[in-house]
Amino acid sequence: MALEALGMVETRGFVGAVEAADAMVKAANVRLIGTEYIGAGLVTVFVRGDVGAVKAATDAGAAAARRVGELVSVHVIPRPHPEVERILPNGGGVIEGEAREVRAISGEGVQALEAQETKSLTGESNRRRTRK
Repeated sequence: MALEALGMVETRGFVGAVEAADAMVKAANVRLIGTEYIGAGLVTVFVRGDVGAVKAATDAGAAAARRVGELVSVHVIPRPHPEVERILPNGGGVIEGEAREVRAISGEGVQALEAQETKSLTGESNRRRTRK
């Protein structure tokens, strides 16, 4: 697994991320290993495969994301160090036999996530726990 290339496409917005993921897996022989929801609408889609396939996939994903939304960043790491695997979704690989979950986020869900982010940044939720 560690010798496979890692491709990342980061978008602002969920629709661009879904479009990028769809384009990447259709364009080349790559595996979608997951997504990372960073906050402020940023979503990163991760794929693995041979260097050439990952490069072709990220190019297609970037173009697709740009057509329907905002492309933030695209990057390919040809041979990521094994320590990098620890910070990737699913440890850098698709978990065998487990279905990938795709979450649709409604407007209310986004507001709830933003409120949760704000609380964790300000420590508000920690203060509430200590008062009880």
